[in-house]
Formats: sequence, structure tokens, C-alpha cells
Amino acid sequence: MPTEPIPGVTIRRAERADLERLGELAGALVRFHNTSNPRRFMLVDGVEQGYARWFAREIERPEAVVLAAESDGRVVGYGYGSKEARDWNMLLDEHGAIHDVFVHESARQAGIGAALVEDLCRALTALGCPRIVLSTMVDNERAQRVFKSLGFRPTMLEMTREADAK
Repeated sequence: MPTEPIPGVTIRRAERADLERLGELAGALVRFHNTSNPRRFMLVDGVEQGYARWFAREIERPEAVVLAAESDGRVVGYGYGSKEARDWNMLLDEHGAIHDVFVHESARQAGIGAALVEDLCRALTALGCPRIVLSTMVDNERAQRVFKSLGFRPTMLEMTREADAK
């Protein structure tokens, strides 16, 4: 189903000119995860620059989709996904994977996250992906509600045990 246009918001393929801002937003996403569970989610020095370098490669790769959500000339969110081959470890046939969806707090509650997910799904389906898979942090119930409203269903639950656990 097509996403309703959001007044004043454009979702488009990311460009080289967006890389610094995409790195900033990705760094905020990493910090959100790390703050919630630092033993599970890593945080490295220079995460913003690292993501900008990563996205510079990914925007050129035909199997990857990097989207930017722009409002009033500023990128306020992004989505990143890729076409993935069969994964025997996950018992998952060829699929599209949504790796990141993030909207800056100043632009939330306007439907931008849902629009990014829908546009990622369309782009990944156009690449020939027969299914789309994503993961979300267990405690991020808001994101889970959005994903469920878009037709996603739970299929796996990751569990972690630290080496020092009894």
C-alpha cells in the first residue's frame, strides 16, 4: 500500500552530500541502543565518521538501499537496508534486511519512520527480495508497534548471555 505523503517531507535516495548528516543520525541510533543496553550494543570512538564512510560505499552498491528523509532542507531521518543471500545460520532464505531506521527526535510522531520502512520495503522488493526482515530492540515497543502496523510479525527473539554469567 502506498505511503501517504507527509507535508513538507521528502523521502529520497541518499546522496554523497548527505553523508555527514547520515553519520550523525546513525551515531544517535548507536547511542540510543548503547544507552539502553551497553553490554549488548557497542559504541566505538568515531562512530559518526565510521557510519559516513560505510554509507559512502553502500549508496553505490546496487544491493543496498540508503534513504534520506528531508524536511525544510535538512535530513531528519534515514533508512538503510540491503538484499541478502540465503543465510544457513539463520535458516533464512534470500531476503531483504532492514538494518536501520532512525528519525531525529525533533521530527518524530509525523509518520516519517513508517514512510521510511514502506519505501525501504518497496525498494528491496524491486531488487527481487521475496521477504523483508528486520530486528528491533526488545525494549523498543514504540518501534515494534510501528512495524506491526506495517505488516511485520515477530519470528525470532535474540537472547544474550555474558561470558561472566553463572
